[in-house]
Amino acid sequence: MTSPELRPDIPHAARIWNYWMGGTDNFPADRAAGDAVVGVYPEIALMARFSRQFLTRVVRFLATDAGIRQFLDVGTGLPTMQNTHEIAPGARVVYVDHDPLVLEHARSLQTSAEYVLADYHEPERILAAALEKLDFTEPVAVMFMGVLGYEPSLAEVRRIVGTIFDATPPGSYLVLWDGTNTTPSVVEGAKKLAESGGAPYILRSPADLATCFEGLELVEPGLTQITAWRPGGGDVEYIDAYGAVARKP
Repeated sequence: MTSPELRPDIPHAARIWNYWMGGTDNFPADRAAGDAVVGVYPEIALMARFSRQFLTRVVRFLATDAGIRQFLDVGTGLPTMQNTHEIAPGARVVYVDHDPLVLEHARSLQTSAEYVLADYHEPERILAAALEKLDFTEPVAVMFMGVLGYEPSLAEVRRIVGTIFDATPPGSYLVLWDGTNTTPSVVEGAKKLAESGGAPYILRSPADLATCFEGLELVEPGLTQITAWRPGGGDVEYIDAYGAVARKP
């Protein structure tokens, strides 16, 4: 758990997120960075929980309604409750992350899921590994769940997404959500994250995120707050995070 590669003294995105979700797979540096954000944007813990609920609804839709049997989850983070392979039992699932701690946890799980240790800034490497583990003659769901904000350039974000998703066949789905710059408090939270030593997270506008879906068929209700994507009844709480699901025609 504390090999040199893990660097417990440096806040890490996957471990900070684990802390916000109430997990225990984190270190004091991660908790300090997480608390700095909570101090100005306490809704971040809700965002962590709501993002997992969004993933659950999306994967259930893809596996049940859309008939998708293959998932490529890029930047998956530490295993928590309701992981993709649990929501879509029997599907072929490949998780991708660049944190060695994620890989150590993956090895301890008794699942049929596959894991790739790679940075999403190397989409060609991810694609090469995915081609060995998934059948790209059949539809694939490619998911970027709250991770692309760690890349400062929108053009590079689009290149990363495009490099991987362009290789998938028609009938595949792109799933993407990220935090948005939609309120002053979330913007302040992003500043505190960077000031505390965490990797800077770039908050984008919903319009910027929409450019990642150009040429695809958005599934209703389109690009929206993650809490408003097919919530299944009840009140919808506002959160500074937008996402969408789109099909390749």
